[in-house]
Amino acid sequence: MHKSKKETLSEIKRIAREPFLLVSIIVIFYLLIAFVIFPIFQVLKTSVSVDGHLSFANFTQVLTKSYYIRPLINSLVLGIVTATIGTFFGFVFAYAITRTPMKGKRAFRLIATFPMVSPPFVVALACILLFGRAGIFSGFIGNIYGLTGLVIVEVIAYTPTAFLALVGILQAIDPALEEAASDCGASRTKVFKTIILPLSTPGVVSAWLLVFIQSLADFGNPIILSGDFSVLSVQAYLQITGMYDIARGSTLAIMLLVPTVLAFYIQRYLLSKKSYVTLTGKPTSATIKNLEWYIKTPIYFFCIFFAAVVVLFYGMVVWGSFQKLWGVDSTFTLNNYIDMWASGKDYIKDSLIVALIVTPITGVLSIFIAYLSARKEFIGKNLMEISAMLTFAVPGTVVGIGYILAFNSKSFFMPVSLTGTAFIIITLLIFRNLPVGIRNGIAALNQIDPSIEEASIDLGASSSTTFRRVTLPMITPALFSSLANSFVKSMTAISAIIFVVSGKWNLITVAILGYVDNSQYAQAAAMSLLLVGIVVIALGLIRLVTSKMGQGMNYSNLEGEN
Repeated sequence: MHKSKKETLSEIKRIAREPFLLVSIIVIFYLLIAFVIFPIFQVLKTSVSVDGHLSFANFTQVLTKSYYIRPLINSLVLGIVTATIGTFFGFVFAYAITRTPMKGKRAFRLIATFPMVSPPFVVALACILLFGRAGIFSGFIGNIYGLTGLVIVEVIAYTPTAFLALVGILQAIDPALEEAASDCGASRTKVFKTIILPLSTPGVVSAWLLVFIQSLADFGNPIILSGDFSVLSVQAYLQITGMYDIARGSTLAIMLLVPTVLAFYIQRYLLSKKSYVTLTGKPTSATIKNLEWYIKTPIYFFCIFFAAVVVLFYGMVVWGSFQKLWGVDSTFTLNNYIDMWASGKDYIKDSLIVALIVTPITGVLSIFIAYLSARKEFIGKNLMEISAMLTFAVPGTVVGIGYILAFNSKSFFMPVSLTGTAFIIITLLIFRNLPVGIRNGIAALNQIDPSIEEASIDLGASSSTTFRRVTLPMITPALFSSLANSFVKSMTAISAIIFVVSGKWNLITVAILGYVDNSQYAQAAAMSLLLVGIVVIALGLIRLVTSKMGQGMNYSNLEGEN
């Protein structure tokens, strides 16, 4: 419910009387402009500039050359195919979890979401170990370096996103509707067509768009498996790092930015319409117990098949990490871990230092911005929320290029160059990870009656004191969800940070990518498992803390970036 102009003016005056809140808003605006809007603007500016003058020559050249158009078409084809298959598998999994009496639902849910806590290219590494030239099933699916291999690994990597988006939609549909339709003589097929599918359609489309965005923005898998099937994210990276053509790389990045941002805002619009599936009254948790065999059999088959594929791929990474020389000598050895630690301990240390700095800052900042968005009225509030959420829609390649352009030299927003420092990596990860925490925070705040905070303020407490002592304790689960997401993404990011790492500061994902480039698959597998282990332990500690506080961690809040 929108506040009246009088109430809004009163809120603005109240904020003006609180210096801490006013300064906080100003500082947040500066940070968002400097580290979100300015880098993206620099990419756009570079793409439309030739010799310092406004020109669309870069776009003209790109759009008239087949070797630039082809990556765009390939990216769209890959995104469409991946989103379609991934959403189908996600829907089947979500349907099985929420609408059938399938046994082992907890195990299936864990397997379905496990790819979200690993680096995006671990699945690509497993695909090489399985189907590559020296793989166990070499030649089984043909050449994996192209569309076929990319579709396989991206479906595995991004089906969890569709599953998590759809499981909540299907849970919101009261099973009593199906039971009532069945009692009236409707067949299971007719019930599905007339009740389940129409009510879940907005969620299906939203999940499809979300997977489509992630596929377009994916960098880690294509850099390993694309082969001759070039995509925009990799092509933009190669233009800058290989051809040293920043203008052309920026142009390709903008071409990648347009469809992802468009799809993101369509997805947000559809997500806001999910009220189509809400029901009055208290929903029941009952499920339809007696499903016909011709319904259960294909559903269970798809779930078992996908779960088996995930286990196979990650099991291959485990097995490959103990091979003496992958594809040549399968003798069991621990030397890969020893060698990996000897050459990669600095990468691991840097990654942990960066993640431990990024995580608390991102958690606190995201919750505070969520608080301002949900509870305060001030000029530019919508701009603040849009700016903070922007990096969720912007591909990592665009963000990485933007940070190079924005902070390679002094500027109005930054009086010193940040290139080669840890600060540029930290700020990139902070503002890259903000959106998930903000969404968690806003969702949590919307469940709290504002009168509780108003009572605190009426009793003389300032907004800062109210936030710290009243609001924050009530939204602790959202805070820790933000912390968990931030840590996972800080440890597994590759697409954006690969542009800003340096000899002084490097990250574990870059080291793994280097092992793969050098065909040192066993060492890459060993370091990947170490990374997954660190992430799982961290999530366990966060879950332990939240459980002690009487709150459970909701891992469905962990969504993807490449």
